[in-house]
Amino acid sequence: MQPPSSLPARLSGPDVANMSERVPGSYELRGQIAQTVTIALEPSQTMWASKGAILSHDAGVQWQLKVPGAAVSRMLSGEGLALTYITGQRPGAKVTLSANQTGKVAVWDLAWGPVTCTSGSFLGAIGNVKIDVTVARRFGAALFGGAGFLLQKLSGQGLVFIHGSGDFVERDLEPGEEVTVSTGNLAAFGSGVGYDIVGVGGCLKVLFGREGLFMTRMTGPGRVLMQSMKRQRLQPGRQG
Repeated sequence: MQPPSSLPARLSGPDVANMSERVPGSYELRGQIAQTVTIALEPSQTMWASKGAILSHDAGVQWQLKVPGAAVSRMLSGEGLALTYITGQRPGAKVTLSANQTGKVAVWDLAWGPVTCTSGSFLGAIGNVKIDVTVARRFGAALFGGAGFLLQKLSGQGLVFIHGSGDFVERDLEPGEEVTVSTGNLAAFGSGVGYDIVGVGGCLKVLFGREGLFMTRMTGPGRVLMQSMKRQRLQPGRQG
């Protein structure tokens, strides 16, 4: 792992990475087209996962549905009321998570700061992680930005596994630096990044540009994770 004082060059890191001492165990990223993450748990170690994200697990793993944070806020967010709460029961018991669609998995160490995930981007989290629903800073972004009014914010200590459709495009923004993102291509961003919408301008752009009326404007400082493909519509029973 990279030192907490700076973000890594690539959030996904190596294919096999050991967690720091504050997050015992290990994880492994596998695949190229539809990437998965396998986490080895210690006895009584717990983690969160998006509902429907478990691809497989060992006999030494138990899971249940559980509501993190405020139930009412989660219902309003459109992310579903409950997440999957996973517990290890023996040393090295493994669980594999998948987003059930094409894409990559990035690993965000919360020592670098909280991360906000757009709908469908949160895959799982391990450690002493707090999962909240946060309000988009600008009302216009909530209505037209493509990521919704209520987003999932993860903070605390631990690792967050983020799914991006297609490939990730990462930007580290300086204070005041802006990047404009096509609606639906925003996956996650650091807590210091501003989030707003901007009109595409011009009737021809609106009618034929296929970007809709608005795009999403992100303002630094902080890291922005974009996904190269717009996320597919979630299947019934698959939320998160």
